[in-house]
Amino acid sequence: MKTSKELREQAEAEVTTLSVDEAIALHGRDDVVFVDLREANEADEHGRVPDAFPCPRGVLEFWMDQTSDFAQPVFGQDRQFVFFCAGGGRSALATKTAQDMGRKRVAHVAGGFNAWKAAGGPTTD
Repeated sequence: MKTSKELREQAEAEVTTLSVDEAIALHGRDDVVFVDLREANEADEHGRVPDAFPCPRGVLEFWMDQTSDFAQPVFGQDRQFVFFCAGGGRSALATKTAQDMGRKRVAHVAGGFNAWKAAGGPTTD
């Protein structure tokens, strides 16, 4: 049996991890979608990345799968997806899942929203 730490470490070894500065530089580009994996109450309490698509981690696979009854059109677009959560754990796992589902242009933000906010990345309340 693997621990959550082991799963995260495995995911991080197999996915692209962006520094917060690299992620900030991508923000606002038309060919990039930022995906906020946090629960709504987390975003309500701590703020949001402007124009990020909200997708709680628990529904990601269903929303990404364009054959699913729950498919979200944003995931059918040919764009780069940059995942983030509060601290980087859920986003590493989500990025690995996206790769396993066939996505090529996916990455996650090291340190998540906490690092983004600390680095002065744009936020809204």
